[in-house]
Amino acid sequence: MKILVTGTAGFIGYHVVRRLLERGDDVVGLDNINDYYDVRLKYDRLAQTGIKQDRISDSELVRSSRYPAYQFIKTDIKERKDLERLFEKGKFERVCHLAAQAGVRYSLENPHVYVDSNLVGFVNLIDLCRIHRIGHLIYASSSSVYGLNPEMPFAIRSDTDHPVSLYGATKKCNELIAHSYSHLFGLPTTGLRFFTVYGPWGRPDMAAFVFAKAILEKDSNRILGFHIIGPFAPELIQEVTNAMASGGETGLIVNGMHIHPALNELIEAALGSLEEA
Repeated sequence: MKILVTGTAGFIGYHVVRRLLERGDDVVGLDNINDYYDVRLKYDRLAQTGIKQDRISDSELVRSSRYPAYQFIKTDIKERKDLERLFEKGKFERVCHLAAQAGVRYSLENPHVYVDSNLVGFVNLIDLCRIHRIGHLIYASSSSVYGLNPEMPFAIRSDTDHPVSLYGATKKCNELIAHSYSHLFGLPTTGLRFFTVYGPWGRPDMAAFVFAKAILEKDSNRILGFHIIGPFAPELIQEVTNAMASGGETGLIVNGMHIHPALNELIEAALGSLEEA
């Protein structure tokens, strides 16, 4: 199957690409490699899939030295012309859209970045999926859509009308836009509400790494600020790739919370690993 995956220098995107390639799919990866966090981690992830930093050029496809069926392009999803050329050439059957500006706190100081990536970029991508009759669009939503909803545990039908961050609001917009495209054009879409995903090659601003740093620095206050931990990456990646294998439905939303450890289990595991180190 020919699949476009966006956000492939990112944590989840990196794992999705590897899983797809290992099962025999033909994959094109896309990322703008922004500096929201240390770009060295992003380039290291890409290198694991055979995309070396010194071979990457803006808006140019580069083929992996490790996986013959993998190509990567550095571009931004807000750049519609680049996306148009990519879709025209790619002849994709599925699209897995994981590229987005992440982070709740960052949105307080950099709102326009979220509009460019999570709104303009999302519309660019979903409209090209419509034009090119993509068989199924899977996209990343977020648990941030639940906002002020006090109901626990969160459920698909829980209230999402009161997000409390711009990031959450943009993800809620993505769900609404996807629903409208599914209704109007019959485009199969699946939105995945990710919680705090953790695992190998994870983002340094996410809970597991924050816990480890807090333990090393003996900062208990930083640990007490978290109360929800999401799924471990390998299990989540399996669900993402399974979704791509299906024909999809119109406007489906899926929660990503049902695979999760207890908070104290994660902290105890981190303490044990650090003590051993």
